[in-house]
Amino acid sequence: MKALRFHAAKDLRVENIDRPPSPGRREVVVRNTSAGICGTDLHEYLYGPIFVPNDPHPFSGAKIPLILGHEFAGLVEEVGDDVQTLKVGDRVSVMPLVMPKDQGYFAERGLFFLSDKLAILGLSGAWGGMAESALLPEGSVFKIPDTMTSDEAALVEPTAVAVYACDRGGVRAGSSVLIAGAGPIGILTALAAEAAGATRIFITDFNDLRLSRAAEILPTLTTINPSKQSVADVVRGATEGGVGCDIAIECVGNEGALRDCIAAARPQGVVVQVGLHPSLSAVDWFQVTVKDMDIRGSFAYPTSYWPRVIDLISSGKIPAGKVVTSRVALDAAVRDGFDKLVVPGNSHLKIMIDLTA
Repeated sequence: MKALRFHAAKDLRVENIDRPPSPGRREVVVRNTSAGICGTDLHEYLYGPIFVPNDPHPFSGAKIPLILGHEFAGLVEEVGDDVQTLKVGDRVSVMPLVMPKDQGYFAERGLFFLSDKLAILGLSGAWGGMAESALLPEGSVFKIPDTMTSDEAALVEPTAVAVYACDRGGVRAGSSVLIAGAGPIGILTALAAEAAGATRIFITDFNDLRLSRAAEILPTLTTINPSKQSVADVVRGATEGGVGCDIAIECVGNEGALRDCIAAARPQGVVVQVGLHPSLSAVDWFQVTVKDMDIRGSFAYPTSYWPRVIDLISSGKIPAGKVVTSRVALDAAVRDGFDKLVVPGNSHLKIMIDLTA
């Protein structure tokens, strides 16, 4: 079968590899139909290996060369003898976090992402979404409603990141929310904030094309280009009492964006850090202290979120499919997907790989 595999930075190859073996007792084989190209995939492409292991992963055993793709969906082709929740023909979304079941605290609470034994399908697991098929544990595979598209099912993963970020910030009915970054995660976070009842949502980006797309997707957004306006001034000027927003969510991994979030959040507000910073970043701890603020990290999501996010998308409460700007075949995924997304100032949000093409 065909699979897109990471070999080194700037070295992704579509290769013919063996199909998955027959599933074990609690495993399934899924024929992949859609896979999203994530910002994490782009970082691996440009600067990796980062999450992709050079040596065998202690749990999954995976190593370079490795199939990419942790945002994916498909159709169940085979099931193991003891599989209880799925049958052949089921359309499914894949939750990519896997870890040993004997890990106690983190396993019992579905907090796989906090365990040092974590493996991520498509980054440090043996199988990923950018291939024709994948061998997966039953616990990672969730049936989707008939009304849900394959692209929407693949977008459950980044949408779960966005929903968890809003939960970490305490977004609720009536909240005012600033989101730094109008990429896919930023826009999905804006949609998740609206679904949670936020009544005033701001989004920032230096790319006016992305800001325009964000406004098309969610017309109630207030868009801000930090190179043209003071983020803090705009937010304070539009919030009750001029005090700033209740919650600011940083989805970039940029020191300047983090500063804007701290400056724009009100006293006793919350700043949620979602974007991964590539190096140490300075924080104005004086402002954090005198504003009596909370700063919270938000990485991935609890595994229990999958049914909830499937419902949010399939019900239309979070129209995640609106972030898709292009679809490409697997053979063209590097040229027409990865290479287009890494061009500075490009207008794309989410490019999906169509595994059926």
